[in-house]
Amino acid sequence: MAKKASIPFVLRPFEGLPGEPDWVAMREVVPAATATARTTAEYGSRDVVVTTILPMAWPALHRADGVVMLALQTRAGSGDASRDIAASLIEALDLEPGMPVTTTALPEPGPRLQDVLDLTVPFDVTVHEGFDYWLAADTEVTPEVRASLEEADSTIIPTVKLASVDSAYWCRMGDKEFLRWAMPHDEQAMVDALARLHAARRSAIGDARFIGYFRSSGVVVPVWELPPGTGAAEIDGPAAEFGERFDAALADTAPLDADARRARAGLVSRQVTLR
Repeated sequence: MAKKASIPFVLRPFEGLPGEPDWVAMREVVPAATATARTTAEYGSRDVVVTTILPMAWPALHRADGVVMLALQTRAGSGDASRDIAASLIEALDLEPGMPVTTTALPEPGPRLQDVLDLTVPFDVTVHEGFDYWLAADTEVTPEVRASLEEADSTIIPTVKLASVDSAYWCRMGDKEFLRWAMPHDEQAMVDALARLHAARRSAIGDARFIGYFRSSGVVVPVWELPPGTGAAEIDGPAAEFGERFDAALADTAPLDADARRARAGLVSRQVTLR
């Protein structure tokens, strides 16, 4: 029997897609959101609703009204999440309306999202407070359906996408608020920039304290802890101001001084990698 071809590991599976940091944020930190996408002419020029999750953890759904929905928070075990998710999308396109993709078997090498999607279509994200968007407009909401939605909604962490900067998300977890900001820059240059700001005591966003970063799908996501009770609207302006400081630090290519090197070592020692 011929050995099944394997898919090489890809560190940044969403690189090259419009809104790469938002793809990563929706895959890792945003509980309920949708975004816009469209397939290429080769795949039918179909509008696609990209979402965080679907009912029953389905990878994709060809909804009864014809809408194709594609979930990002699914298991991707091939080493290339882009290929895995693209395989689910291609399968959903061929299904009859009303049918979900229910399995996530490892695909063989083949088209990736970068091959299947029209890269000129902006990836515009909408964060939702509940999962009602799963349903078609004319779906009958029976007591059973409503109970299922309410159960799913109860797991949602309150989340808001900031308006002043790209790919930054405020959230409330228990009695604490955080800002998680996915960024597309080269990791080493980005950590250098964060270290320069942290050493100079300029890494805060307003009164929000910079506490470190994590890496997911090859993208660095810095995290700030906000003072209790700080809403998303209150951090929007300070985030834009920080963005200007960060861009200046990112453009600085001089060697790190001793303080910045120490700050960098501390940041690196605390960072974690998700998937």
